[in-house]
Amino acid sequence: MLFVVGLALGVAIFATWMALSTRLDNRINLELENEYDKLKRYAANALDPRTGRTVTDVGDLLHNYLQVNTPDRWETFFSIVDGEPHKITFVPPPVRLDTDPQLVAEMAKATRAVRKEMDTTRGEVQYAVFPVTVAGDPRTGHFVAAAFSDLHRDEIDDAVRTLVLSAAAAMALAGGAGWFVAGRVLAPVRLVRQTAEQISDSSDLTRRLDVPGNDDVAALAATFNHMLDRLEHAFVVQRHFMDDAGHELRTPITVIRGHLELMGDDPDDRAETLALVTDELDRMNRIVDDLLTLAKAEQPGFLNLDNVELADLTVSVVAKARGLGERKWRVDEVAEARLPADRQRLTQAMMQLLANAVRHTTDDDLIAVGSAVRDGRVDLWVRDSGPGVPPADRERIFGRFVRGEGRTSAQEGAGLGLAIVKSIAQAHGGTVKVMDGPGGGACFVISLPLWELWRLN
Repeated sequence: MLFVVGLALGVAIFATWMALSTRLDNRINLELENEYDKLKRYAANALDPRTGRTVTDVGDLLHNYLQVNTPDRWETFFSIVDGEPHKITFVPPPVRLDTDPQLVAEMAKATRAVRKEMDTTRGEVQYAVFPVTVAGDPRTGHFVAAAFSDLHRDEIDDAVRTLVLSAAAAMALAGGAGWFVAGRVLAPVRLVRQTAEQISDSSDLTRRLDVPGNDDVAALAATFNHMLDRLEHAFVVQRHFMDDAGHELRTPITVIRGHLELMGDDPDDRAETLALVTDELDRMNRIVDDLLTLAKAEQPGFLNLDNVELADLTVSVVAKARGLGERKWRVDEVAEARLPADRQRLTQAMMQLLANAVRHTTDDDLIAVGSAVRDGRVDLWVRDSGPGVPPADRERIFGRFVRGEGRTSAQEGAGLGLAIVKSIAQAHGGTVKVMDGPGGGACFVISLPLWELWRLN
């Protein structure tokens, strides 16, 4: 940035110097032309101050004109009569041009106004020679106006030099201030880099950046923190999956290995062992499928949203559940509304609740399903007439690998069913809870927002 600013200042200063030099040349030309015009006007009405009569002597005319016409700074006027230096202004010039016989002789040869340049010990001089004649005087006079252009340019050069020094000082101060400000502005970026390096070295995803403000750097820090949130969440999900898989699969693997090691050659023994191993492998498959479902529930793309007819969903779930067991199946209520949701995931959650109800009831028990719109939300419920859920366990049973009490079925699950139901409800922006049923037993209720579209992102 300093290089760019310095280049811009250099171009500006050079352009200023060129403009001032051009203006100086134009001003000198105008002044020399103006001297010619003033001399003509003075000669046309020249009077002798002593007699008051018209001047008839060319020397007197030039002398009187030099007395009334004072040169500006770095200028000089003098006169020549009959080829000899005559008079010069009382203000001493930087260099006496009238003392150079050769130059004076050359100037005296001019028969019309001429303008020339010459070099002196004080630099370049631009001069103009104007022939002067007076009626009645046979002599020829010349008026010389000279401007020391290099001395004028020295003033411009001094001004430009001062401008250059001032610009250099300003750039130095601006550079120091810019270095300090840039350091403070880029400090959050440096912090992002350092934090990324530390995370890479230590795998600590709990670190966050604290950058106040609402500028681009603060937005970068917020984006970085959001990325860390997603990474930390992904690592937590991965760690939970690995811990859960390792914890839950270790037992069936041990059982299978032990029975295979003890399996003999007896056909009945082999058949019994094969049946047990197959059952354990099926259970392992169900555990892996449930764990994958829970892992996907916390990732983007878990839901495929569409408009779901609640009445159709309620009736179809009951129809599918009848094959789970001989129970008194009932539809309590159906909601005539549409819900932005994933139909397959909601069906999966409802079927999981129905399977859970079947495991905790007998053939003569009631299992009812319903849906309703209440206070801008959709409630989907499954209730049964079983033993119910103790108040102390109503929060705990939605955790992973938590098994309820009082099962009537010999088939044991992995304790992931209600955790899956909770994940599906949360993916839709809703909740799930369990309460006492109207006639006893348990009532599981999935409550979802009706008009808001929730996505897992």
